[in-house]
Amino acid sequence: MLDPLSDILTRLTLKGTLYFRTSFTPPWGVAVPTHEKVARFHFAHRGECRVRIKPSGTTVSLAQGDLIIIPHGAAHDLFSGRHDKDTVLPLETVLESSGYSGEGVLVYGGVEDDRDTQLICGHFSLADHATHMLLNQLPDYILIPNYGESAGRWMETSLRLIADETGQDKLGSDLIAQRISEVIFAQALRTFIETDAATQTGLAGFADPHISRALMAFHKQPAEGWSVESLARAAGQSRTGFAVHFAQKMGVTPLQYLTDWRMQIAQQDLITQNKPIAEIARDVGYASDSAFARVFKREVGQSPAAFRNDHSEKSPQTAR
Repeated sequence: MLDPLSDILTRLTLKGTLYFRTSFTPPWGVAVPTHEKVARFHFAHRGECRVRIKPSGTTVSLAQGDLIIIPHGAAHDLFSGRHDKDTVLPLETVLESSGYSGEGVLVYGGVEDDRDTQLICGHFSLADHATHMLLNQLPDYILIPNYGESAGRWMETSLRLIADETGQDKLGSDLIAQRISEVIFAQALRTFIETDAATQTGLAGFADPHISRALMAFHKQPAEGWSVESLARAAGQSRTGFAVHFAQKMGVTPLQYLTDWRMQIAQQDLITQNKPIAEIARDVGYASDSAFARVFKREVGQSPAAFRNDHSEKSPQTAR
């Protein structure tokens, strides 16, 4: 029985991957290329740097202890001090120039070795065709200053642990660091929702006490025969008041949100689960195959069977 954020991230198959831990000495600069379906992150374990987000050109400072997440995988520059285009080089060039082998610490930069910047860099990827308004409507970047302290003592300990594990040759180090990074992403999203998302349509509902109760009830039992009335009861509001409030905060009607998430569950199950389509239809709240097929084709653009044929993992046992 998962809360909405946990359900969303679990269903979308969030996976953390660590690039490396750095030791950059001034002057240095790295141009990180764009990457779709990936949220990149950089944690300043020691020292500081600047981050320029493309294509907006917004530049932010990253101080020791700060975490920045770039939710949509936009290209960005990491650099020391003043932005000098001659210093910022493509990531592949930096990796080649430094002789980085993919293990240990990436050491790169100039001669000012008393001012090194240690970053923990990585990304979070989602399953193919995975989408949700919570992630789609995140801003170009999320900056959480002094992240370890703001998130609590356990997070500060986790960040120290991930710094110690990254690039080590100890048994299980890669897995430990990756799993902790996934926890950090979930915690970062929760922090953002609780502190910065209250005025953003599409995200504000997750922080709203009434709407969040309705979302909690639905995400725990998506196959139930939910209606606006039953969701309103879960939210502790009148039907009309809830419907208006939900649309204002979420940017969609309650029933459209239900349909969108049910279709997301169905798409993932059609790809990954060895279940008959009729069973998947029941799992997402449809009593008949035909009703499910009509809604699926309207929302996705294909019949469930055609979608499965086009997108299933290569498995001869996949049910039809």
